[in-house]
Amino acid sequence: MTAEAGRRLFFALWPDAAVAAALYAAARQAHRTCGGRLTRRDTLHMTLAFLGDVAAARLDQALAAAEKVGAGDTAPCVLTIDRIECWRHNHIVWAGGSRMPAELPALADALAAALRERGFRIESRPFVAHATLLRQAYCAAGLALAAPFAWPVGDFVLAESKLGGAGASYDILGRWPLSPPLGGVALQCARPAISWHGVGMGKQGDPPNDD
Repeated sequence: MTAEAGRRLFFALWPDAAVAAALYAAARQAHRTCGGRLTRRDTLHMTLAFLGDVAAARLDQALAAAEKVGAGDTAPCVLTIDRIECWRHNHIVWAGGSRMPAELPALADALAAALRERGFRIESRPFVAHATLLRQAYCAAGLALAAPFAWPVGDFVLAESKLGGAGASYDILGRWPLSPPLGGVALQCARPAISWHGVGMGKQGDPPNDD
């Protein structure tokens, strides 16, 4: 009898069309300097929790964790994307914000806790809000966005990564809205943003697991 094949799963923020277009424009701009492999526009995202290979029989447990977090008190917010950086050790160019809404690490922490309660092994290092733009890139100095842009965060998804000849493709298995604070939908962050330059790296500057 053969072992059951796992499904490569992760929770993420998935950009709307406007944000995906802005991220892809930033990726194309960086590609002119750094080369490497562009992330396709339809696959751009920001990982919240990486589960890795999960037995199909455990999918319901991942969905239950998301239901618990979606029913919680993590509010929508807005992340301002205003920086492009490169991790030299793995040649990844990524986009993020110089100040991170407190709601984002709260969401990532809530997901990690709910998943660990159900027996999933999730990395314990702090959350780093980043969207991968390029892989196998040359890390050039002076990378910068043409202009900052806003990423409204109103929900999160569970996605499955599938590898093929053209690279990874993703199926969205579920989507959960974030609960607005009392008084209506948040147009800005309900809690103060925090500066995160240099936060969330491992001892050797490693980023968290990505998909």
